[in-house]
Amino acid sequence: MQSAAAFTAAPTLPLLKPRRLSANHGPGHVVLCSKRHDSNVVPPSPSSFPPIRRSWSLSSTPSSMFRPWTAVPLRDPDTTGRSQATAVPESAGGEEHQTTELARKIEVLLLMGLWYFFNIIFNIYNKQVLKVYRFPVTVTTCQFGVGTVLVLLLWTFNLYRPKVSSTQLAAILPLALVHTLGNLFTNMSLGKVAVSFTHTIKATEPFFSVLLSAMFLGEFPTLWVVGSLIPIMGGVALASVTEVSFNWAGFWSAMASNLTNQSRNVLSKKVMVNKEEALDNITLFSIITVMSFILMIPVTLIMEGVTFTPAYLQSAGLNLKEVYVRSLIAAICYHAYQQVSYMILQRVSPVTHSVGNCVKRVVVIVSSVMFFRTPVSAINAFGTGIALAGVFLYSRVKRIKPKAKTA
Repeated sequence: MQSAAAFTAAPTLPLLKPRRLSANHGPGHVVLCSKRHDSNVVPPSPSSFPPIRRSWSLSSTPSSMFRPWTAVPLRDPDTTGRSQATAVPESAGGEEHQTTELARKIEVLLLMGLWYFFNIIFNIYNKQVLKVYRFPVTVTTCQFGVGTVLVLLLWTFNLYRPKVSSTQLAAILPLALVHTLGNLFTNMSLGKVAVSFTHTIKATEPFFSVLLSAMFLGEFPTLWVVGSLIPIMGGVALASVTEVSFNWAGFWSAMASNLTNQSRNVLSKKVMVNKEEALDNITLFSIITVMSFILMIPVTLIMEGVTFTPAYLQSAGLNLKEVYVRSLIAAICYHAYQQVSYMILQRVSPVTHSVGNCVKRVVVIVSSVMFFRTPVSAINAFGTGIALAGVFLYSRVKRIKPKAKTA
C-alpha cells in the first residue's frame, strides 16, 4: 500500500532534473535523481535526450521517494509474474503428484500379491486338511474362531475398534448368516472335488449376481452383460463333463456357495442403505466373522459333535501336529486374504477389483493343479479357460451403462 501511495503521489512531486551523462553509461542509459528544485526552474526540452522507455523500480519503504530512481530494463509484469509464481510450483507439484501416484500403484500391487498369496496358501492347506479330516462344519467353525481371535486382539489393544449400534448389529445378522453358509458350502465342495474344479464352478458367481439383483433389487442387466454370461455357463458345463474328480455333492456345494455369497452382496445393498449407519468393509467383515463363529458353534455340536480333540484325531490315525498346524495356517490365511481384499477395494474401483478377482481365480486354479498334480484334459482346460474369459468379459462390460430412454 505504501509503494502504491508513492506512485500515485509522483505527479505532485517537483520536476526531476536529469544528471549529465557519464562516460560509464551508454547512449540510451539515463540516471535520474529526485533532488528537489525550485518550482520556477524550466524543465529541459525532451528533444535533448535520446528516446528511451523507462520502467520505474519502486521500493515498498516510505523513504523510496527520497532515493534515486534508476531506469531498469523493461519487463512485462504479467509474464514475469506468471513465470516466477507458477513455473516452479507446477513442476514441483507435478513431480510430487507423480511420486504419490507411483507410491499408490506400488501399494496396490503389493496388496494384490498378498491377496493372491494368502488365497493360494489357504486353498492348498485347507484341501490337505479336508482330505484327511472329513468334517467341513468343524473346519469352518475353526476358521471363524481363529478370525474372531484376531479381531478381538485388534479391538483389545485398541488397534482398530469400530463403533457399532444395536440397530446396525441387527442389520448385519442376516449378512453373517449367508456369509457363514457361503464359507461352509465352499469347504464342503473342497472336501469332495479338486480345488481347481471348485473354483471353476465358482466362476458362475456373475450369473447368480445378475439373477438375484434382477429379482430383489430391480437391477436388470444390459445385453452386453447377458452375452458375457454365455461363455461362463458354457465353459463351466464343458469343464464339469470332463472333470475327473466330478461328483454331484461337490458340484452342488460349490453352486450353493455361489448363491449364498451373492445373496450376501445383494442383502448388503438392500439392508445397509442408510449412509449414516453404513459401515466400512473391514469393520463389516470383522463383525460378520465374530457373528459367524457364534452361529457355527451350536451347528457344529449338533451335526458333527466334538471331533477336533487330540484323542479323536489320534484314534483316527491322523498326525496331530500336521492337522493342527495346517488348520491354523489355513484359518489365518483365510482371514488375511479377506481383509486384504477389502483393503484393495477401498483403493481401487469395483471394476478393477473384479478383474483382480478374476486373475486371482486363474492363479489359484493353476497353482492347485501344479501342487496337487491334478490330471487335466485338454477339453477340461479349454472349458475352464472359456469360463474364466467370460468372467473377465463380464467384469468389463458390467460398467457399460444402458442408454437413457428419450421421450
